[in-house]
This record gives sequence, structure tokens and C-alpha cells, in this order.
Amino acid sequence: MKILLALLIAVLALAGCATVEKALPQSLRSTPAEPAPTTGTELVAYLSRLRGMNERALAQEAARQRELSRGTPSDLSKVKIAIALSLAPQAEDAEILALVDPVVKQPTAEDDLKAMASFLQVQATERRRLKESATAAGARLREERKATEAQKQRADALQERAAQLQQKLDALTEIEKNLSDRQSQGK
Repeated sequence: MKILLALLIAVLALAGCATVEKALPQSLRSTPAEPAPTTGTELVAYLSRLRGMNERALAQEAARQRELSRGTPSDLSKVKIAIALSLAPQAEDAEILALVDPVVKQPTAEDDLKAMASFLQVQATERRRLKESATAAGARLREERKATEAQKQRADALQERAAQLQQKLDALTEIEKNLSDRQSQGK
């Protein structure tokens, strides 16, 4: 019976606290603690913040993140640096890959962090492949231009040679005509 009475008093006390809580103005009420942001949420918020930055601001942000992680580089700081670099048009893909490869390969990394690192890894690899492809296409284009120019020069030379031969042929035809006219006059 004592236990039941104690339990009843505790329930009434809690109900009273709830009633008192409701009676307080909103500014004085206790608010439930917000859950700590997840790594994924933090990375998405960071990416949103960087999205509007220009190239110079992105370079400064990457430098700032490097400075922050200089003492104890965490996986999160490496991925943040890689995000800033991946948005900069002149960033080195090798540097991005060097930052995210260890995070991707680490079995104990958080899933959200590993997913973002994998995304950045694929993006940098694809960007590198596209740059190499563009370089190769540029080299092929230069070679084709050289070949076209060489063919044009050969065609011009052949055309000039044909013009010279035509002049000689015309001259020979003129000589033959003159000889024929002389023979006709001689008869």
C-alpha cells in the first residue's frame, strides 16, 4: 500500500509539473533539446553555404578548412576541404582524390561521411577522365588540322604544277600551229 501511495504521489507531482509548465509563458517554458545534427546534415549545410561562393571565396574557404584541420585532421575536415575544392573550377583532382580516398577506404568511417567522400571521389575521377579526354581530343584536332593544311599545300602545289603544264602545252600547241602554218605557206 505504501508503494502504491508513493507511486500515486509521484504521478500527481509529474502531472502538476506539466500543468505548471503549461501555465508558464512560452518564453519561460523549457524546450526539448534538439538532436545534434548528423554528419550528413552538416555536410549538406556546408555544401549549401559554399554553393553561392565565387572561385576566390572557395579557394579561401579551402585554405581556411586546411588551417582548421592542420593540427588534427579529421575525416570530416578532409571531406569539407574536398567539397570546397570540388566546387572550384581550377582545383586539382589529384588533391581531391588524396583527401577522400583514405576516408572511402576506412571501414570505421561514418556512413554519411563515407557516402559524401565516395561521391567526391567519383566526381573527381570523372572530371579527371573528361579532362584527359578533352586533351586527347585537342591533340587529335591539332593533328587533323596539320594533315588538312598539308593536303591543302599539296593540292596548291599540284594546281600550280598543272597550271605550268597547261602553259607549256599551250606554248607547244602554238608552236605546232606556227609550224603547220609555215608548212602550208611553203606549198
